[in-house]
Amino acid sequence: MPAKGPRAAKPASKWLTVVGIGEDGVAGLGDEAKQRIAEAEVIFGGKRHLSLVASLARGQARPWPTPFDAEMRDVLALKGKNVCVLASGDPFFHGVGVTLARKVKPEQMFVLPAPSSLSLAASRLGWALQEVETISLHGHSIDLIRPLLQPGARILALTSDAAAPAAIAALLDELGFGPSRVTVLEALGGADEARRTSRADAFDLKNINPLNVLALEIESTPDARVLPLTVGLADHLFEHDGQITKREIRAITLSALAPKRGELLWDIGAGSGSIGIEWMMAHPSLRAIAIETNSERAARIHRNAAHCGVPGLVVVEGSAPKALAKLETPDAIFIGGGGSDAGVLEKAIKALRPGGRLVANAVTLEMEALLLDQYNRRGGDLTRIALSRAAPVGSMQSWRPAMPVTQWSWVKP
Repeated sequence: MPAKGPRAAKPASKWLTVVGIGEDGVAGLGDEAKQRIAEAEVIFGGKRHLSLVASLARGQARPWPTPFDAEMRDVLALKGKNVCVLASGDPFFHGVGVTLARKVKPEQMFVLPAPSSLSLAASRLGWALQEVETISLHGHSIDLIRPLLQPGARILALTSDAAAPAAIAALLDELGFGPSRVTVLEALGGADEARRTSRADAFDLKNINPLNVLALEIESTPDARVLPLTVGLADHLFEHDGQITKREIRAITLSALAPKRGELLWDIGAGSGSIGIEWMMAHPSLRAIAIETNSERAARIHRNAAHCGVPGLVVVEGSAPKALAKLETPDAIFIGGGGSDAGVLEKAIKALRPGGRLVANAVTLEMEALLLDQYNRRGGDLTRIALSRAAPVGSMQSWRPAMPVTQWSWVKP
């Protein structure tokens, strides 16, 4: 039974209690958490969580619906009643607390978190959390881990199921990180807690508990696919048919686009998708829509995005300006291909939100003329970019110039 005695009264406005619970169940809960579970009229949670607190609960137990309702309709319908939601560990670390906070004001919630599984993992390993890369792959593509694969990195990853550790180890081996140390921490905090370790290229662990966290100590081979931590990735890291904004031009272009947290980019005439991909790689909150008329290139963009760790890039197959209709309002626009087609530049300018940035590159005289006209009419910056690379001339070396690029960048008033 929950402990009795004086405690702080729950304000009447806080109708919703969120309790974090670990694998140790009731034993790991404080008196306050036990009391609030016992007092609740309705308790929501996963079936496993509800079974863990069955000895305490007096109210109605309501397992989460399948599929999970991110709108939280069942919970919100009970506003005003004494409702409790059970969450895994820390409800605000990739947990249901984040979902609830989008619908319920903080002053209406009373939250009692438990240690997250990653906190438990770090404590078991003696790792400093502030020095570790953390990522949730629960319900997400494992390709998201690719940008974090840096030699010497330590990574803690939430996984989806018992099969995920083997799949992630196989990905590491495929990308040239086979010597990496892979530790599987299972059922952390519970009676069945276990820890097992293997090299990625020799991973053979069986019967893994579906509730697991992966701890990765990254080591690379000389040919490992390491994604540099700056813009201007080498061209060979992208699959392309020649339609790609080259490395140096791409770096200058992304600098002009100046991505900021949470922004959306339209990449018009995306080609290989390199601009949109590197835009998204700059920060997890950034989004991009690649518009490409060629179906083979559109498929290639999907592959490039996955291989660079940003599988969430959206590809719209179609021709601008028609394909731009009904797309979400962008914060920035890049025009790389098809910019000289009728109506493309005008439609892009109209679609851009006030304060948004537009960057357009030209290699043809026709597109350059359009950009010069826009520069004269609207201002902004007009830049000519000329690059030369050393190349053999007979038995000697000389400079071989690339096609010059004219770039117009502009901020919409």
